[in-house]
Amino acid sequence: MKTLLTDWRSTLPVAGLGVLGVTALYYFLRPKREDPDALERERRAYLNRVGRIVEGQVVDVVDGSASPPPHGVCLATDEVVPALAGKSAAAISAPQPLAPSRTVKHEALVANRHGNGKALAAGSPKLLFYTYSISGVTYETAQDITGLEEQLHLDRVAAGQTASVKYDPSNPSNSILLADDWSGLH
Repeated sequence: MKTLLTDWRSTLPVAGLGVLGVTALYYFLRPKREDPDALERERRAYLNRVGRIVEGQVVDVVDGSASPPPHGVCLATDEVVPALAGKSAAAISAPQPLAPSRTVKHEALVANRHGNGKALAAGSPKLLFYTYSISGVTYETAQDITGLEEQLHLDRVAAGQTASVKYDPSNPSNSILLADDWSGLH
């Protein structure tokens, strides 16, 4: 052992083999990157299997190729906004942007799913926005229905239409409106 440490000509190849071995272990044992479409299919299958059904409502169907409205567009609402409480009528009369628009949310979902907001070459994603309530909590969410269009007749889906939503009892915000072999649209 003493000669091995003093003679660098024999130590260098051993150290190189050690580094090569550690690198090979890293590349063989690291977790593999999973296909996002496969993960979404697994999520839909899980919710279809264990999900509870609740009544919901379709809010909108958005095609990914739709152009967003200009930024700064104000949303109309009848809610009392706590930040405006106690201000004068003149200060309140100016329109205030209360929340990001649905198109901005759509852009974020597309950017998250397809990386850097680039649409797929085969076509842009379609999102189905819907809302449902569980135990007094209202959830508004969207499901990417790209690939499920043949199951869904988009011309027959209208805003305000009632639908059945399947949700995960342990995580009610995890829900679906469509699965490969189930549809909550009436």
